[in-house]
Amino acid sequence: MSNKLIVQKYGGSSLTNIERIKNTAARIVRYAKGGNRIVVVVSAMGDTTDELVSLAKKINLNPSEREVDMLISTGEQISSALLAMALHKRGFDAISFTGHQVGIITDTYHTKAKILRIETKRIKKELESGRIVIVAGFQGISTTSEITTLGRGGSDLSAVALAVSLKADLCEIYTDVEGIYSADPKIVPEAKKLAYLTFDEMLELSSRGAGVMQTRAVEVAKKFNIPLYVRSSFNKKKGTVIMKKTPYIEEAVVRGIALTENEAKITLCNVPDKPGIAARIFNELASNDINVDMIVQNVSHKRTTDVSFTVPKETLLKAVKISERSAISIGIGEVFSDENIAKVSLVGVGMKSHPGVAAKCFSALAKNKINIEMISTSEISISCVVRKESGRKALKVLHLAFELSKEKNNGK
Repeated sequence: MSNKLIVQKYGGSSLTNIERIKNTAARIVRYAKGGNRIVVVVSAMGDTTDELVSLAKKINLNPSEREVDMLISTGEQISSALLAMALHKRGFDAISFTGHQVGIITDTYHTKAKILRIETKRIKKELESGRIVIVAGFQGISTTSEITTLGRGGSDLSAVALAVSLKADLCEIYTDVEGIYSADPKIVPEAKKLAYLTFDEMLELSSRGAGVMQTRAVEVAKKFNIPLYVRSSFNKKKGTVIMKKTPYIEEAVVRGIALTENEAKITLCNVPDKPGIAARIFNELASNDINVDMIVQNVSHKRTTDVSFTVPKETLLKAVKISERSAISIGIGEVFSDENIAKVSLVGVGMKSHPGVAAKCFSALAKNKINIEMISTSEISISCVVRKESGRKALKVLHLAFELSKEKNNGK
């Protein structure tokens, strides 16, 4: 009999209705029967969080973030209690907890709090008594005793943080797909499931638009070297292992391609070309919690230049207002914004040692008459901003150009 400590996270799609909650309970029971100690982290049922946010905005278009956290944290509590009841029905002792009850202590930022520490004493006590522990994901309690939430996908972070704090033997992330794919299979049906990914590759894919794993959760897993097993909650097939180093002798050049259609571009015209100006612009954005991704500055010929950068669409209006204030104070020309963009990103650790990847990427897009508006590169990624209407075509074109549907790329 095994005596492993296993942390499992089940996403909203695994808990959409009573039947799926019962199926999730059955999966947990199989692990418990093997002698394992189980900690389960749950998301809200289906689209509950989106529905609660929508409800809040019907009351107030700009609701208090504190009250938003009070509201949306209830979704996970419902899931955890119902799952505990389903396990009781099967004759297994289980207990559900809020993030507060299990000591997930966060900073004081509402809707995007960071975990400071986890006081695991209560969880360990329940595990020692033979209970299955179910924790409401996505939430914690601040140092000032306020309910906080961890941002979209925060249940992933809850699970990884608990796995680290409890020194778990295994951390499994259950979702509605069978693992991580070379591209979104809903857009590219021939995309292949990847058997392995490095933390760095998963971080790039997540930050570039692949929505299977929360970026912050992967960062914590990398920091503490906790391998993650991403699997489907609807079958028993092997998923994708995310780890420090994959078992390949040589890495594939490109492992995956991500697409995001949730970014917007801001352009500042006639920016004075002198030291300190860029720092003032982007410090102001940072101090207002605006996350800037790609930045492009044109070559200056007349002591002024144009600067373009991308931000998440949900922060566009705020970013434009801040940029307009900066324009007045610094003496910048006009400020333009553009929501009609998409970003496609190639990711792969093998790109570091293979020249010509960028050229191949640009050539494939050019042959298909897809114009590139912005380019950003790192050691393991290349990102291109294109027109939104060309985004999905670009994803398919690059997936084909780099032959990612072939078996050699997916770790088999």
